[in-house]
Amino acid sequence: MGVRIRQADRGDRDQVVRILDEAFHEDPVSSWVFPDEDHRRAVHGRFLGVFADITLSQGRIDLLEDGTAAALWISVPAGAPQGTDDTPALMRETADPDNERAELVGRLTGAVHPHDRAHEYLLMIGVSPQRQGEGIGEALMRGVLERCDREGVPAYLEASSERSRRLYERLGFGFTGKAVELPEGPLMWPMWREPQAG
Repeated sequence: MGVRIRQADRGDRDQVVRILDEAFHEDPVSSWVFPDEDHRRAVHGRFLGVFADITLSQGRIDLLEDGTAAALWISVPAGAPQGTDDTPALMRETADPDNERAELVGRLTGAVHPHDRAHEYLLMIGVSPQRQGEGIGEALMRGVLERCDREGVPAYLEASSERSRRLYERLGFGFTGKAVELPEGPLMWPMWREPQAG
């Protein structure tokens, strides 16, 4: 599939947040964090904006030029300190201070995130609903995964739905074996991809 991709900058922040908001509005995890749909519509963009801001300052965002998809990547060094990440608290404070789930989802995924090896972390990838199912997500990830293969670097992510898990499996990711269990909510699947030869 021929898609035109560029690296986003600060001027693209609102567009990236809009893409993520649309792509994840019906996602099982977003629906668990914000069960009331009207409330989700009001605060979901602020919640996802934290991810965009962190990635713009610490990583890279690959953006489809037509503004329908974005992938957020962060390079994680080996031995990153455990238990010092204030991102989950920031997610809650920014989006929905009275909602424990807005922080808990980040705490639970952070607790299982491996740090023994340097890797590329796909924090989020979102495709606008009208373009889903066209192979755009795979095309958007391909550049970073090919670089991982060339440089011998693994990649990591958490799948938030069975559908996304199947996509990641096709791209060489494997379930690490221990799902993140959101209390009275859906599962998330941590997935690891070793660099692939050829």
